[in-house]
Amino acid sequence: MANAARRSADRAKASLENPEPSLGARLGQIGVLGWTIVVPTLLALALSRWLDREFATGIFFSAPLIIIGVIFGFWSAWKWMRLP
Repeated sequence: MANAARRSADRAKASLENPEPSLGARLGQIGVLGWTIVVPTLLALALSRWLDREFATGIFFSAPLIIIGVIFGFWSAWKWMRLP
């Protein structure tokens, strides 16, 4: 019984020293994560549409560059999430 009480007190002390982030902070992190993926995708889309207009290729550059933008965005998000 004393052991359980001591573990409970240790958990309570640890939660006071290192509190869980607030809901607003978590939503902010989700927003940053979303923009980390969306911005490279939109930049790739803008570049691909410009290249398609310059070379009159229809939508030749659109799909590959959008995929590259999405891959780069997910890679950036993964690196951001894996920070210590």
